[in-house]
Amino acid sequence: MWYVYIIRNNTNGRFYIGSTNNVERRIAEHNRSKKRSVTHFGQYYFIYSEKYANRSEAYQREMQIKAYKGGNSFKKLLREKVGIVV
Repeated sequence: MWYVYIIRNNTNGRFYIGSTNNVERRIAEHNRSKKRSVTHFGQYYFIYSEKYANRSEAYQREMQIKAYKGGNSFKKLLREKVGIVV
């Protein structure tokens, strides 16, 4: 199984969208990372995930969500699936 996941930084509120076959491991990797793109401030925590049969499907959905990140579709996804109003 593959997953598309959304995590959020607990300090600056920024979201990160990715795909993986192990969500828990990926969140831990984000929180250990020294890359500026994921560790500006604080730690990331789990927001949401969707399950897919294979990597290709998960990647396609990841790109779809990233395409509307910050827009009304992203806000709608968070509001309807997670209850977060952005």
